[in-house]
Amino acid sequence: MDVNVLQRQFARIGARAQVSSAVGTRNQGSVALDIIHDREGELFDIRVPRNLPTEVEVLHAEPRQRHLLLMSRSDSGEKHKFLCGHDERHWFVAAVPETRPVSTVRTAMEALKPPDVIRHQLRMKVRQKNWNRRRNDAFHRQGEWFFVPESQLIVNPKLVLKNEPLRRGQGKPHMVEFLYRSGGEVVYVSSQKPNGLTQTQFNAFVSRKPEAKNWNWSTMRRNPSVYVKGRVRHADHATITLPDWHRVLMNTESQAVAMRHVAFLD
Repeated sequence: MDVNVLQRQFARIGARAQVSSAVGTRNQGSVALDIIHDREGELFDIRVPRNLPTEVEVLHAEPRQRHLLLMSRSDSGEKHKFLCGHDERHWFVAAVPETRPVSTVRTAMEALKPPDVIRHQLRMKVRQKNWNRRRNDAFHRQGEWFFVPESQLIVNPKLVLKNEPLRRGQGKPHMVEFLYRSGGEVVYVSSQKPNGLTQTQFNAFVSRKPEAKNWNWSTMRRNPSVYVKGRVRHADHATITLPDWHRVLMNTESQAVAMRHVAFLD
């Protein structure tokens, strides 16, 4: 791997990058990517493990968009791809799902869209040149979240929440003015069972362990449909305003095996 070539490719999109080797990374022998800061500002931090020879190369760059597609390849044949770029105010890294054929920045951006977003994009006949705008006739986007119009949604006003967070992992939340949840599976949650149990699982569990009935259970809904409207705010993005209800969909990065190699969360 020629580090100078790699850094020149990042320079083409106006970014800086550093490459270092590390022993015993949290990714257990895989390349790790992050956005870090020094006196000159943000830069891409690429850490390659010493114990597993790994090549890192830029497959494609779009200087005008300030995006590039990065690939890591280990001696074992494991390959991962990452979209690196600039979104509004900051640089970002997004792992690309391995299930999609990706060779360019454009195809990587499409691979990061949820299937429902792509279907609505086609249904609304969005012109290809507008597919990756943050706003078009099919959706609004803020960071990793897509908002798709739901004009036929009927909402129970009593169930509408105000000033609720949209959060991925431990990243900074996107705050929405109005939020409504619908559907999903009812689960029983306690501090001992944070991932929740379905009704059937709960009945079987307390039958085997009667004392568990006193674990201070609460009911929640797993994988509900989420809708928002009003202002959507985040420190790293311009506030957007949704005058009507929109369904919330997260990008597909969580489906990528490579996600475990990205430390960055906005």
